[in-house]
Amino acid sequence: MSNSSEPTPAPWNGAALAEFFARPSVEVAPLILGGILSRTSAEGTTSLRITEVEAYLGVGEDPGSHSFRGKTARNSVMFGEPFHLYTYFTYGMHTCANIVCSPAGSASGILLRAGEVVDGIELARQRRGESVPLRDLARGPARLTKAMGIPLSDGGASLSVSPYEFRMPDHPVPVETSLRTGLSGLGGGEGYPWRFFIPGDPTVSPYKRHPKLAP
Repeated sequence: MSNSSEPTPAPWNGAALAEFFARPSVEVAPLILGGILSRTSAEGTTSLRITEVEAYLGVGEDPGSHSFRGKTARNSVMFGEPFHLYTYFTYGMHTCANIVCSPAGSASGILLRAGEVVDGIELARQRRGESVPLRDLARGPARLTKAMGIPLSDGGASLSVSPYEFRMPDHPVPVETSLRTGLSGLGGGEGYPWRFFIPGDPTVSPYKRHPKLAP
């Protein structure tokens, strides 16, 4: 299915962005495609144009979400203020990053799945490998956090203040949807087509159906 994201107002400041993200993630997710996320460290600044995301809802609503069964120490940031970073460790080695959505207590979020590094390319290559092609620097959620230098300890950080900056897209971009990638059980099924991406963009990761997902 194809559609286009709706225009967004300007100017955007921290308060306006927090208000914008205080909506369910499935509403916000397609609208941030083409937006720019930046992180500054002692090494320099890396900026990413977002090309692929997945939306996750809250308690009892979404079996693919970390918050489905309620609040825990691990997912507590999801229940906090919108426009903050929710990070988690996966496969014992990778960090993934999400943007918290909805009013505090609702626990929805947007997984940052892929993007195009548009600033700090050499720094991203130092983190990912000098021979990694540009399209692959942040093509996948674990690659994205490594290229951006986002550590697990940044969980809970506001995207309104240093070291982060977020800019909404300057204009609407085409959007396509699919099932969420790599999820088993109901969360990966037809009822949750909440992967949003820019069609034809080379940095978008390939869809992968979980081998245990029922046909």
